[in-house]
This record gives sequence, C-alpha cells and structure tokens, in this order.
Amino acid sequence: MVTGKRIGAFCLTEPVAGSDAASIETKAVKEGDHYVLNGTKTFITQGEVADLALVFAKTHGKDGEEVTALLVDKRKSPFRVGSKIEVMGLRGTGTAELIFENCRVPKENVLGKEGDGFLIAMMTLNESRIGVAAGGVGLAQAAFDIAANYAKQRKAFGRLIGKFQAIQWMLADMLTQIHSARLLTYHAAYLRDQQQDFVKEASMAKVFASEVAVEATRRAIQILGGYGPTKDYPLERYYRDAKVLEIVEGTSEIQRLILAREILQP
Repeated sequence: MVTGKRIGAFCLTEPVAGSDAASIETKAVKEGDHYVLNGTKTFITQGEVADLALVFAKTHGKDGEEVTALLVDKRKSPFRVGSKIEVMGLRGTGTAELIFENCRVPKENVLGKEGDGFLIAMMTLNESRIGVAAGGVGLAQAAFDIAANYAKQRKAFGRLIGKFQAIQWMLADMLTQIHSARLLTYHAAYLRDQQQDFVKEASMAKVFASEVAVEATRRAIQILGGYGPTKDYPLERYYRDAKVLEIVEGTSEIQRLILAREILQP
C-alpha cells in the first residue's frame, strides 16, 4: 500500500448509517474458518479503485451484536463496486458504493479481535481528522495567496483594489484565521506524535480548519469578483473541495458534540 501497488479503502458509512456509525447494518456471519459478509457501504473514498477494504460489520458475540473490523482482499474475497458517487468537491477520490454479497473472508483477516471494530473505527477517525484539518489549512492558504496577489495587481476606480479597506480587512481576517487553524492542527498532530490524548484537539482543529477553508475560499472568490467563480482560476474548485471537508470524517456538528462531551465529562 505504501508503494501504491495496492489501494485501500475505509468502509464504515452505509446508506442508513453516517454520523450514527453504531447503526451499521452490514453483517458478518462466522461459518467455519470464514466470515460471510453481506451489506452495502457508501461514500467510500477510493472505493472505485480499491482492492483492499477495511470493512466494519456487525457480528454476533457473547454479549450480543458487536462491530468487527475485517480486512477484505478483493483478489481473494471478491466484492463489487456499485454506483460511482459524483460529489461537488474532492472529485479525484473515486468515491463509490461497495457491495458485499456472500463475500467469504478468512477469519485470520479480523483486525484486532472480534468486537474491536467500533473502537478501531473511532480511533482511526480521531487521527484522520488531523489530516482533514491540514487539508483545510492548505486550501485556505492557497486561496489567500491567490487573493492577495490579485489585490496587488488589479485596479478599480484608478487604484489597486488592495488600497481599499474592504479588501484589506478581508485579507487580514483570512490570514489571522488561517494562522490560527494551522497552529491548532500542529498542536493536535504534536500531541498525537507524543502519544498523548488528542481527541479534543483533533476535533477543534478539524471543525475550525474546515470552516476556515470554506470562509477563506469564499472571500477569495469575492475579492476576485467576476473572475472568482470562473475556471480561469482554481478558486471555484477550492471552494467546492473546502465544503466537503466540513462533512467528511465527522461533520462540524459531530465535532462540536465530541467537544461538548469531552468538556463536560466527570
């Protein structure tokens, strides 16, 4: 996977289970040395091209239903791609629906132990939120750079538009917010690297950086005026990509719920 010879996909979301991940309906029934997997996953990043899928499914344990993580090798346990999902942004991710029909997975392919799946999924999402935050910072910075350079060149009413206070204040606010988002992201990543608790920091970085990305790209488009929404500049793409970041890896609303729970726990 590191060399790019294999493409993986993280398969948690289902048509009836998004933010409420515990409500997944995909089932894995143990039969001898295999699990028989049945269910549908949707909004799967790289799903269109993945040949190795980490699938979260309900299994029946000693305490009733529990979630188990299974590594499904498409070459040995075939599954199929359903519909390709067209999204407004991040179009290069090959987002698709994956369908598992009587897919036989060797019991050795359980990641961790049976019943560990929900914890594995949540731990993975906690870490990946830092990556989403970094993406938000990058998008916002790229939009700011375009807007600032444009303000130094474009003239209106006989002056560079960067001489107008309306433009100056937008750029000042953008830079301040981007710097704040970057520091939040670095802090969350530092805590993760130091193997310290980072759940609050990852959620703060993710919710703030993704919302900063949306606002920064929106303002950059505004500064460019008529050129902003055109494909002559990449800002319209940045704007679409930024909006998706407010949803993936846990919506902004879910991040605020996580933060509230962390703040108010006994």
